[in-house]
Amino acid sequence: MLKARLPAFIALLLVSLGFGLLTGMTPGDVIAAVQSGMGGTLGFVAVVVGLGAMMGALLEASGGVEAISDSLLARFGESRSQSALGVIGFLVAIPVFFDVAFIILMPVLLGLSQRSGRGIVYYAIPLLAGLAVTHAFIPPTPGPIAVAEILGADLGWVILFGACAGLPAMIVAGPMLARLIADRPDFATHMAPDMSPGEDVRTLRPISFNAAMSVILLPLVLILGATVSTALEWSGTAADIVRFVGHPFVALLIATLYAWFVFGVRRGMERGALHDAMLRALEPAGLVVLVTGAGGVFKQILVDSGAGRALAEALTAGNMPVLLFAFIVAGIVRVAQGSATVAMITAAGLSAPVAQVAGIEGAGLALVVIAIASGASILSHVNDSGFWLVSRYLGLSEAQTLRSWTVSTTLIGVVGFLVACVLSLFV
Repeated sequence: MLKARLPAFIALLLVSLGFGLLTGMTPGDVIAAVQSGMGGTLGFVAVVVGLGAMMGALLEASGGVEAISDSLLARFGESRSQSALGVIGFLVAIPVFFDVAFIILMPVLLGLSQRSGRGIVYYAIPLLAGLAVTHAFIPPTPGPIAVAEILGADLGWVILFGACAGLPAMIVAGPMLARLIADRPDFATHMAPDMSPGEDVRTLRPISFNAAMSVILLPLVLILGATVSTALEWSGTAADIVRFVGHPFVALLIATLYAWFVFGVRRGMERGALHDAMLRALEPAGLVVLVTGAGGVFKQILVDSGAGRALAEALTAGNMPVLLFAFIVAGIVRVAQGSATVAMITAAGLSAPVAQVAGIEGAGLALVVIAIASGASILSHVNDSGFWLVSRYLGLSEAQTLRSWTVSTTLIGVVGFLVACVLSLFV
Protein backbone atom coordinates (compact mmCIF):
# COMPACT_ATOMS: atom_id res chain seq x y z
CA MET A 1 0.00 0.00 0.00
CA LEU A 2 2.81 2.42 0.84
CA LYS A 3 5.18 1.70 -2.05
CA ALA A 4 2.84 0.83 -4.92
CA ARG A 5 -0.06 2.98 -3.68
CA LEU A 6 -2.44 0.06 -4.09
CA PRO A 7 -5.87 0.26 -2.48
CA ALA A 8 -6.20 -1.75 0.73
CA PHE A 9 -8.76 -4.07 -0.90
CA ILE A 10 -6.31 -5.12 -3.64
CA ALA A 11 -3.34 -5.33 -1.26
CA LEU A 12 -5.16 -7.63 1.19
CA LEU A 13 -6.34 -9.93 -1.61
CA LEU A 14 -2.85 -10.17 -3.13
CA VAL A 15 -1.25 -10.94 0.22
CA SER A 16 -3.91 -13.54 1.01
CA LEU A 17 -3.54 -15.34 -2.33
CA GLY A 18 0.26 -15.23 -2.26
CA PHE A 19 0.51 -16.34 1.35
CA GLY A 20 -1.85 -19.26 0.79
CA LEU A 21 0.15 -20.54 -2.19
CA LEU A 22 3.53 -20.07 -0.48
CA THR A 23 2.44 -22.04 2.59
CA GLY A 24 1.54 -25.09 0.49
CA MET A 25 -2.19 -24.71 -0.01
CA THR A 26 -3.45 -25.94 -3.37
CA PRO A 27 -4.82 -23.31 -5.78
CA GLY A 28 -8.29 -24.79 -5.34
CA ASP A 29 -8.08 -24.54 -1.56
CA VAL A 30 -6.88 -20.94 -1.80
CA ILE A 31 -9.84 -19.95 -3.98
CA ALA A 32 -12.24 -21.80 -1.67
CA ALA A 33 -10.78 -19.92 1.32
CA VAL A 34 -11.20 -16.60 -0.51
CA GLN A 35 -14.86 -17.36 -1.22
CA SER A 36 -15.48 -18.61 2.30
CA GLY A 37 -13.75 -15.67 3.98
CA MET A 38 -15.39 -13.04 1.79
CA GLY A 39 -18.87 -14.53 1.93
CA GLY A 40 -18.79 -15.37 5.63
CA THR A 41 -17.72 -11.86 6.59
CA LEU A 42 -19.88 -9.85 4.20
CA GLY A 43 -22.96 -11.95 4.93
CA PHE A 44 -23.08 -10.02 8.21
CA VAL A 45 -21.08 -6.82 7.69
CA ALA A 46 -22.63 -5.67 4.40
CA VAL A 47 -26.12 -5.65 5.89
CA VAL A 48 -25.14 -3.89 9.10
CA VAL A 49 -22.88 -1.25 7.52
CA GLY A 50 -25.43 -0.52 4.79
CA LEU A 51 -28.33 -0.07 7.21
CA GLY A 52 -26.18 1.98 9.61
CA ALA A 53 -25.07 4.31 6.81
CA MET A 54 -28.64 4.93 5.67
CA MET A 55 -29.82 5.58 9.22
CA GLY A 56 -27.01 8.12 9.63
CA ALA A 57 -27.88 9.82 6.35
CA LEU A 58 -31.45 10.35 7.51
CA LEU A 59 -30.24 11.79 10.82
CA GLU A 60 -27.92 14.17 8.97
CA ALA A 61 -30.47 15.29 6.36
CA SER A 62 -33.13 16.02 8.96
CA GLY A 63 -30.97 18.30 11.11
CA GLY A 64 -30.71 15.73 13.88
CA VAL A 65 -27.00 16.38 14.38
CA GLU A 66 -27.64 20.06 15.02
CA ALA A 67 -30.56 19.22 17.33
CA ILE A 68 -28.31 17.05 19.50
CA SER A 69 -25.45 19.56 19.64
CA ASP A 70 -27.64 22.61 20.30
CA SER A 71 -29.61 20.88 23.05
CA LEU A 72 -26.60 19.44 24.87
CA LEU A 73 -24.69 22.72 24.75
CA ALA A 74 -27.73 24.53 26.17
CA ARG A 75 -28.08 21.99 28.98
CA PHE A 76 -24.39 21.85 29.91
CA GLY A 77 -23.88 25.61 29.66
CA GLU A 78 -20.89 27.39 28.16
CA SER A 79 -18.73 26.77 31.23
CA ARG A 80 -18.99 23.02 30.65
CA SER A 81 -19.06 23.20 26.87
CA GLN A 82 -15.95 21.03 26.52
CA SER A 83 -17.65 18.12 28.25
CA ALA A 84 -20.76 18.71 26.16
CA LEU A 85 -18.74 18.63 22.95
CA GLY A 86 -17.13 15.34 23.95
CA VAL A 87 -20.55 13.81 24.58
CA ILE A 88 -21.86 15.26 21.31
CA GLY A 89 -19.02 13.67 19.38
CA PHE A 90 -19.49 10.36 21.18
CA LEU A 91 -23.21 10.22 20.34
CA VAL A 92 -23.25 11.70 16.84
CA ALA A 93 -20.52 9.40 15.47
CA ILE A 94 -22.64 6.31 16.23
CA PRO A 95 -24.79 6.74 13.11
CA VAL A 96 -22.73 9.31 11.12
CA PHE A 97 -19.26 8.80 9.62
CA PHE A 98 -16.41 10.62 11.41
CA ASP A 99 -15.58 13.11 8.65
CA VAL A 100 -19.22 13.97 7.91
CA ALA A 101 -20.00 14.55 11.58
CA PHE A 102 -16.95 16.80 12.02
CA ILE A 103 -17.79 18.95 9.00
CA ILE A 104 -21.43 19.31 10.07
CA LEU A 105 -20.41 20.38 13.57
CA MET A 106 -17.76 22.91 12.52
CA PRO A 107 -20.21 25.86 12.82
CA VAL A 108 -20.76 24.93 16.48
CA LEU A 109 -17.00 25.08 17.13
CA LEU A 110 -16.63 28.37 15.27
CA GLY A 111 -19.52 29.95 17.17
CA LEU A 112 -18.14 28.94 20.56
CA SER A 113 -14.64 30.10 19.67
CA GLN A 114 -15.83 33.49 18.42
CA ARG A 115 -18.12 34.13 21.41
CA SER A 116 -15.52 33.19 24.02
CA GLY A 117 -12.41 34.50 22.27
CA ARG A 118 -10.63 31.22 22.98
CA GLY A 119 -8.57 29.38 20.38
CA ILE A 120 -10.43 26.79 18.33
CA VAL A 121 -8.36 23.90 19.76
CA TYR A 122 -9.95 24.42 23.19
CA TYR A 123 -13.30 23.30 21.74
CA ALA A 124 -12.22 21.14 18.81
CA ILE A 125 -10.15 18.53 20.67
CA PRO A 126 -13.01 17.37 22.97
CA LEU A 127 -15.34 17.03 19.99
CA LEU A 128 -12.74 15.20 17.91
CA ALA A 129 -11.95 12.84 20.79
CA GLY A 130 -15.61 11.92 21.11
CA LEU A 131 -15.90 11.33 17.36
CA ALA A 132 -12.70 9.27 17.21
CA VAL A 133 -13.61 7.08 20.18
CA THR A 134 -16.98 6.11 18.78
CA HIS A 135 -15.52 5.65 15.29
CA ALA A 136 -13.23 2.91 16.65
CA PHE A 137 -15.00 1.52 19.74
CA ILE A 138 -18.80 1.57 19.34
CA PRO A 139 -20.93 -0.44 16.88
CA PRO A 140 -22.66 0.08 14.49
CA THR A 141 -19.69 2.06 13.15
CA PRO A 142 -17.96 -0.06 10.47
CA GLY A 143 -14.61 -0.75 12.21
CA PRO A 144 -15.85 -2.48 15.37
CA ILE A 145 -18.65 -4.19 13.41
CA ALA A 146 -16.08 -5.73 11.06
CA VAL A 147 -13.68 -6.77 13.83
CA ALA A 148 -16.49 -8.28 15.91
CA GLU A 149 -17.63 -10.37 12.94
CA ILE A 150 -14.12 -11.58 12.07
CA LEU A 151 -13.47 -12.55 15.71
CA GLY A 152 -16.98 -13.86 16.32
CA ALA A 153 -17.58 -11.46 19.23
CA ASP A 154 -21.04 -10.62 20.53
CA LEU A 155 -22.00 -7.04 19.59
CA GLY A 156 -23.76 -6.42 22.89
CA TRP A 157 -20.55 -7.06 24.82
CA VAL A 158 -18.61 -4.92 22.32
CA ILE A 159 -21.02 -2.01 22.83
CA LEU A 160 -20.83 -2.35 26.60
CA PHE A 161 -17.03 -2.65 26.80
CA GLY A 162 -16.61 -0.02 24.08
CA ALA A 163 -18.49 2.47 26.23
CA CYS A 164 -16.58 1.44 29.37
CA ALA A 165 -13.22 1.96 27.63
CA GLY A 166 -14.24 4.76 25.28
CA LEU A 167 -15.73 7.23 27.73
CA PRO A 168 -12.61 7.47 29.96
CA ALA A 169 -10.47 7.68 26.81
CA MET A 170 -12.65 10.51 25.50
CA ILE A 171 -12.38 12.44 28.78
CA VAL A 172 -8.57 12.13 28.96
CA ALA A 173 -7.92 12.74 25.26
CA GLY A 174 -10.59 15.43 24.96
CA PRO A 175 -11.40 17.95 27.72
CA MET A 176 -8.35 17.14 29.88
CA LEU A 177 -5.87 17.39 26.99
CA ALA A 178 -7.54 20.52 25.62
CA ARG A 179 -7.16 22.31 28.96
CA LEU A 180 -3.46 21.42 29.05
CA ILE A 181 -2.58 22.66 25.56
CA ALA A 182 -5.15 25.35 24.78
CA ASP A 183 -3.28 28.15 26.58
CA ARG A 184 0.06 27.48 24.92
CA PRO A 185 1.22 30.32 22.65
CA ASP A 186 0.68 28.46 19.38
CA PHE A 187 -2.91 27.51 20.29
CA ALA A 188 -4.20 30.21 22.64
CA THR A 189 -5.27 32.72 19.98
CA HIS A 190 -5.52 30.45 16.95
CA MET A 191 -8.87 30.86 15.20
CA ALA A 192 -10.02 28.48 12.47
CA PRO A 193 -10.95 29.75 9.00
CA ASP A 194 -14.69 29.64 8.31
CA MET A 195 -14.91 26.52 6.16
CA SER A 196 -18.29 25.39 7.47
CA PRO A 197 -20.96 24.30 4.99
CA GLY A 198 -22.74 27.04 3.10
CA GLU A 199 -26.38 28.03 3.31
CA ASP A 200 -28.65 25.36 4.74
CA VAL A 201 -30.88 24.07 1.98
CA ARG A 202 -33.41 22.42 4.31
CA THR A 203 -36.93 23.78 4.03
CA LEU A 204 -38.40 21.81 6.94
CA ARG A 205 -37.97 22.56 10.61
CA PRO A 206 -35.22 20.48 12.26
CA ILE A 207 -36.23 17.48 14.33
CA SER A 208 -36.18 17.58 18.11
CA PHE A 209 -33.40 16.38 20.40
CA ASN A 210 -35.57 13.54 21.73
CA ALA A 211 -36.40 12.31 18.23
CA ALA A 212 -32.74 12.35 17.19
CA MET A 213 -31.61 10.53 20.32
CA SER A 214 -34.37 7.94 20.02
CA VAL A 215 -33.02 6.86 16.64
CA ILE A 216 -29.45 6.55 17.95
CA LEU A 217 -30.41 4.67 21.11
CA LEU A 218 -33.07 2.38 19.62
CA PRO A 219 -30.74 -0.15 17.91
CA LEU A 220 -28.24 -0.06 20.79
CA VAL A 221 -30.94 -0.86 23.35
CA LEU A 222 -32.35 -3.67 21.21
CA ILE A 223 -28.91 -5.24 20.68
CA LEU A 224 -28.01 -4.97 24.37
CA GLY A 225 -31.38 -6.49 25.28
CA ALA A 226 -30.62 -9.54 23.16
CA THR A 227 -27.18 -9.88 24.78
CA VAL A 228 -28.66 -9.73 28.29
CA SER A 229 -31.31 -12.28 27.34
CA THR A 230 -28.66 -14.68 26.07
CA ALA A 231 -26.30 -14.13 29.02
CA LEU A 232 -29.09 -14.78 31.56
CA GLU A 233 -30.29 -17.80 29.53
CA TRP A 234 -33.88 -16.64 29.38
CA SER A 235 -36.26 -18.97 27.56
CA GLY A 236 -39.77 -18.83 26.15
CA THR A 237 -41.55 -16.85 23.47
CA ALA A 238 -40.73 -13.44 24.96
CA ALA A 239 -37.02 -14.27 25.08
CA ASP A 240 -37.11 -15.44 21.47
CA ILE A 241 -38.72 -12.17 20.41
CA VAL A 242 -36.15 -10.11 22.35
CA ARG A 243 -33.30 -12.01 20.66
CA PHE A 244 -34.89 -11.66 17.23
CA VAL A 245 -35.46 -7.90 17.37
CA GLY A 246 -32.07 -7.51 19.07
CA HIS A 247 -30.15 -9.13 16.25
CA PRO A 248 -28.16 -6.35 14.52
CA PHE A 249 -29.94 -6.98 11.20
CA VAL A 250 -33.39 -6.52 12.68
CA ALA A 251 -32.43 -3.80 15.18
CA LEU A 252 -30.85 -1.58 12.52
CA LEU A 253 -33.66 -2.26 10.03
CA ILE A 254 -36.21 -1.18 12.64
CA ALA A 255 -34.17 1.95 13.46
CA THR A 256 -33.72 2.85 9.78
CA LEU A 257 -37.44 2.50 9.03
CA TYR A 258 -38.25 4.46 12.18
CA ALA A 259 -35.88 7.24 11.08
CA TRP A 260 -37.35 7.19 7.57
CA PHE A 261 -40.84 7.66 8.98
CA VAL A 262 -40.10 10.10 11.83
CA PHE A 263 -37.54 12.24 9.99
CA GLY A 264 -39.13 12.18 6.55
CA VAL A 265 -42.63 10.89 5.94
CA ARG A 266 -44.25 12.35 9.06
CA ARG A 267 -42.62 15.75 8.42
CA GLY A 268 -43.75 15.87 4.80
CA MET A 269 -40.32 15.39 3.22
CA GLU A 270 -40.45 14.16 -0.37
CA ARG A 271 -39.92 10.43 -0.56
CA GLY A 272 -37.67 10.87 -3.55
CA ALA A 273 -35.34 13.05 -1.48
CA LEU A 274 -35.30 10.43 1.28
CA HIS A 275 -34.50 7.76 -1.29
CA ASP A 276 -31.61 9.80 -2.74
CA ALA A 277 -30.15 10.60 0.70
CA MET A 278 -30.07 6.92 1.66
CA LEU A 279 -28.52 5.87 -1.66
CA ARG A 280 -25.76 8.50 -1.35
CA ALA A 281 -24.90 7.08 2.06
CA LEU A 282 -24.06 3.73 0.49
CA GLU A 283 -21.21 5.15 -1.61
CA PRO A 284 -18.65 5.54 1.23
CA ALA A 285 -20.04 2.40 2.87
CA GLY A 286 -19.18 0.35 -0.23
CA LEU A 287 -15.43 0.83 0.22
CA VAL A 288 -15.63 -0.18 3.88
CA VAL A 289 -17.56 -3.32 2.94
CA LEU A 290 -14.99 -4.40 0.33
CA VAL A 291 -12.02 -3.82 2.63
CA THR A 292 -13.80 -5.70 5.40
CA GLY A 293 -14.45 -8.62 3.07
CA ALA A 294 -10.76 -8.73 2.12
CA GLY A 295 -9.93 -8.78 5.83
CA GLY A 296 -12.19 -11.79 6.20
CA VAL A 297 -10.29 -13.47 3.34
CA PHE A 298 -6.98 -12.76 5.09
CA LYS A 299 -8.25 -14.34 8.29
CA GLN A 300 -9.55 -17.43 6.48
CA ILE A 301 -6.22 -17.98 4.68
CA LEU A 302 -4.38 -17.74 8.00
CA VAL A 303 -6.74 -20.30 9.53
CA ASP A 304 -6.78 -22.76 6.61
CA SER A 305 -3.02 -22.61 6.05
CA GLY A 306 -2.28 -23.39 9.70
CA ALA A 307 -0.33 -20.14 10.09
CA GLY A 308 -2.79 -18.85 12.68
CA ARG A 309 -2.23 -21.88 14.90
CA ALA A 310 1.55 -21.60 14.50
CA LEU A 311 1.40 -17.92 15.45
CA ALA A 312 -0.75 -18.72 18.49
CA GLU A 313 1.69 -21.40 19.64
CA ALA A 314 4.63 -19.01 19.25
CA LEU A 315 2.84 -16.35 21.29
CA THR A 316 1.92 -18.88 23.95
CA ALA A 317 5.53 -20.02 24.17
CA GLY A 318 6.63 -16.40 24.55
CA ASN A 319 3.91 -15.69 27.13
CA MET A 320 2.54 -12.72 25.16
CA PRO A 321 -1.08 -11.99 26.13
CA VAL A 322 -3.55 -11.96 23.25
CA LEU A 323 -4.77 -8.46 24.18
CA LEU A 324 -1.22 -7.09 23.95
CA PHE A 325 -0.63 -8.87 20.63
CA ALA A 326 -3.86 -7.46 19.18
CA PHE A 327 -3.01 -3.94 20.36
CA ILE A 328 0.54 -4.02 18.97
CA VAL A 329 -0.41 -5.45 15.57
CA ALA A 330 -3.21 -2.91 15.10
CA GLY A 331 -0.86 -0.10 16.16
CA ILE A 332 1.86 -1.15 13.71
CA VAL A 333 -0.55 -1.28 10.77
CA ARG A 334 -2.14 2.02 11.81
CA VAL A 335 1.18 3.86 11.94
CA ALA A 336 2.35 2.27 8.67
CA GLN A 337 -0.63 3.03 6.44
CA GLY A 338 -2.88 5.49 8.28
CA SER A 339 -6.40 4.09 8.08
CA ALA A 340 -7.83 3.03 11.44
CA THR A 341 -10.43 0.82 9.74
CA VAL A 342 -7.82 -1.03 7.65
CA ALA A 343 -5.63 -1.44 10.76
CA MET A 344 -8.54 -2.91 12.70
CA ILE A 345 -9.48 -5.36 9.96
CA THR A 346 -5.89 -6.50 9.38
CA ALA A 347 -5.28 -6.97 13.11
CA ALA A 348 -8.56 -8.85 13.43
CA GLY A 349 -7.47 -11.28 10.71
CA LEU A 350 -4.24 -12.01 12.58
CA SER A 351 -5.83 -12.09 16.04
CA ALA A 352 -8.83 -14.31 15.26
CA PRO A 353 -6.95 -17.61 14.99
CA VAL A 354 -4.77 -16.66 17.95
CA ALA A 355 -7.83 -16.00 20.13
CA GLN A 356 -9.41 -19.24 18.95
CA VAL A 357 -6.37 -21.36 19.85
CA ALA A 358 -6.05 -19.53 23.18
CA GLY A 359 -9.63 -20.52 23.99
CA ILE A 360 -10.92 -16.97 24.36
CA GLU A 361 -14.68 -16.74 23.96
CA GLY A 362 -17.76 -14.78 25.01
CA ALA A 363 -17.02 -11.46 26.70
CA GLY A 364 -13.28 -12.08 26.32
CA LEU A 365 -13.56 -11.78 22.54
CA ALA A 366 -15.20 -8.38 22.96
CA LEU A 367 -12.14 -7.22 24.92
CA VAL A 368 -9.92 -8.34 22.04
CA VAL A 369 -12.06 -6.10 19.80
CA ILE A 370 -11.43 -3.17 22.16
CA ALA A 371 -7.68 -3.88 22.25
CA ILE A 372 -7.62 -3.83 18.43
CA ALA A 373 -9.67 -0.61 18.37
CA SER A 374 -7.21 0.96 20.82
CA GLY A 375 -4.16 0.01 18.77
CA ALA A 376 -5.80 1.25 15.58
CA SER A 377 -6.48 4.65 17.18
CA ILE A 378 -2.94 5.67 18.11
CA LEU A 379 -0.62 8.11 16.34
CA SER A 380 -2.76 9.53 13.57
CA HIS A 381 -0.20 11.35 11.43
CA VAL A 382 0.46 12.51 7.87
CA ASN A 383 -0.59 9.28 6.12
CA ASP A 384 -4.06 9.42 7.70
CA SER A 385 -6.82 11.30 5.85
CA GLY A 386 -8.28 12.28 9.23
CA PHE A 387 -5.06 14.13 10.06
CA TRP A 388 -5.45 16.37 7.00
CA LEU A 389 -9.18 16.85 7.57
CA VAL A 390 -8.48 18.17 11.07
CA SER A 391 -5.55 20.28 9.88
CA ARG A 392 -7.51 21.85 7.01
CA TYR A 393 -10.73 22.64 8.85
CA LEU A 394 -9.04 23.96 11.98
CA GLY A 395 -6.40 25.90 10.03
CA LEU A 396 -3.56 24.19 11.91
CA SER A 397 -0.04 23.65 10.62
CA GLU A 398 1.33 20.12 10.43
CA ALA A 399 3.33 20.71 13.62
CA GLN A 400 0.28 22.05 15.48
CA THR A 401 -1.82 19.09 14.31
CA LEU A 402 0.83 16.65 15.54
CA ARG A 403 0.91 18.36 18.95
CA SER A 404 -2.88 18.28 19.33
CA TRP A 405 -4.76 15.74 17.20
CA THR A 406 -1.96 13.14 17.11
CA VAL A 407 -1.47 13.36 20.88
CA SER A 408 -5.24 13.02 21.38
CA THR A 409 -5.52 9.86 19.25
CA THR A 410 -2.55 8.32 21.05
CA LEU A 411 -4.15 8.97 24.43
CA ILE A 412 -7.38 7.40 23.17
CA GLY A 413 -5.49 4.24 22.23
CA VAL A 414 -3.46 4.00 25.43
CA VAL A 415 -6.35 4.69 27.82
CA GLY A 416 -8.68 2.37 25.91
CA PHE A 417 -6.15 -0.46 26.04
CA LEU A 418 -5.48 0.03 29.76
CA VAL A 419 -9.21 -0.10 30.53
CA ALA A 420 -9.52 -3.28 28.43
CA CYS A 421 -6.68 -4.84 30.45
CA VAL A 422 -8.42 -3.94 33.72
CA LEU A 423 -11.73 -5.36 32.48
CA SER A 424 -10.00 -8.59 31.47
CA LEU A 425 -9.26 -9.25 35.15
CA PHE A 426 -13.00 -9.62 35.76
CA VAL A 427 -14.02 -11.52 32.61
